[in-house]
Amino acid sequence: MSILEEAKRVLRVEGTAVLNLAEKLGSEFEQAVEIIHKSKGRVIVTGMGKSGLVGKKIAATLSSTGTPAFFLHPAEATHGDLGMVTSEDVILAISNSGETDELIELIPFLKRFNVHLISMTGNTESTLSKASDVSINVAVEEEACPMGIVPTASTTAALAMGDALAVALLIRRGFREEDFAAFHPKGSLGKKLLIKVSDLMHTGDAIPKVLPDTPMTETVIEISSKRLGVTAVLDTEGKLKGIITDGDLRRGIEKWSGRLFELKAKEVMTENPKTIKADALAVKALSIMEQYSITSLLVPDDEGKLIGIIHLHDILKQGIV
Repeated sequence: MSILEEAKRVLRVEGTAVLNLAEKLGSEFEQAVEIIHKSKGRVIVTGMGKSGLVGKKIAATLSSTGTPAFFLHPAEATHGDLGMVTSEDVILAISNSGETDELIELIPFLKRFNVHLISMTGNTESTLSKASDVSINVAVEEEACPMGIVPTASTTAALAMGDALAVALLIRRGFREEDFAAFHPKGSLGKKLLIKVSDLMHTGDAIPKVLPDTPMTETVIEISSKRLGVTAVLDTEGKLKGIITDGDLRRGIEKWSGRLFELKAKEVMTENPKTIKADALAVKALSIMEQYSITSLLVPDDEGKLIGIIHLHDILKQGIV
């Protein structure tokens, strides 16, 4: 068999193993979800070897979707790390055989803490399964390796079941995109859902602004010096009257030629410029800019006074795309 055919065989075996899990799911899965959902503590995931590596990923997925969790190495647990466990926690133990020595040795200590024990095992008649409050069946018909002994399909199945558990809990808790973003502030979703216009906008002296009667010679200097390609036109109370952009200057030269610089700002400005609220999401500002093919939005307060300006580059620098 060629290398490519062998790779395809492995994927088919593992894919089938995952799909078969759906047929094994029953009330025990629902019980596990309810036990974890009602718990006031954390989910402590444990497992040895490859199961331990899968457990670390499951713990990470649970934590990032609203269920506090961490991984406890079963061998280290009996050397002091059991101090991490409280009576309000839930143990999620992973073992394909259900007879892993390090996990079996933990059972008496866990029972002493009176914690709920949920297991994921490929042997529902195993010691671990029988000692559990709930046992989730993750048995596979075969491993993907030719010898049938290397943890491949079995670890994939356990990983997929962990994802199913995390997603079920996510739905049970009413977890939203905003909640996910709060746990991932550096991720692209976090940036889209957390960063507001007020976090990025230029304020104070950094805002390019002129009065309606400001000569265009001074207006051009204001646009150039603030380096945003625009200037707001405000009345004496600071209320927004209009905007002048680099594009307005180019169009002004075409229309008035050199006489442009004899005009005042109010004669060149565009009235009713596009604006956005300071508490709006930055991704919303980006959407408006794309819709109208502009690079800046003015930010007035509720009284119409200008408090900031946000530029396309400010958003792109944050990786909000």
